[in-house]
Amino acid sequence: MKALLSKLQSDYPAVIFEEGRTFYWSPKKQIVYFSTTISDNNTAVWSLLHELSHAVLKHLTYQSDFELLQLEIAAWQKAEELANKYSYQIDSDHIQDCLDTYRDWLYQRSTCPTCTSCSLQVDSRTYQCFNCSTTWRVSSSRLCRAYRQKQATAVPA
Repeated sequence: MKALLSKLQSDYPAVIFEEGRTFYWSPKKQIVYFSTTISDNNTAVWSLLHELSHAVLKHLTYQSDFELLQLEIAAWQKAEELANKYSYQIDSDHIQDCLDTYRDWLYQRSTCPTCTSCSLQVDSRTYQCFNCSTTWRVSSSRLCRAYRQKQATAVPA
């Protein structure tokens, strides 16, 4: 991975690469963080290329949970292009496993806590059920468990 990292730093001088506890793209700091503690070199390479893809695609922010999933899909598609460029191949099962974590997260957040229907997001932290009209708020964090807190509804006078 050191050789690839060196090549990426040379090919993408505008991107800062910094060792961290895990792999992630910080749009605020414009840094791709990478970990050297992962024992599987393939997974490390794939993760590095994926996070670089976020930087190359200029992924800065997202407005909805579904948009985040779309950004992740785009980053994996770009990572596959980069992998080919640097003579690597990303296992498609690995990509789908990673995307499944986002799909599962999105499904949990969008499931109505009252009737369990799947619903759409109405703003960055709120969902509303089409079936029973329950409204609930979700955490702004992508990394935390999907909590669904019902909002109090107004009682007609």
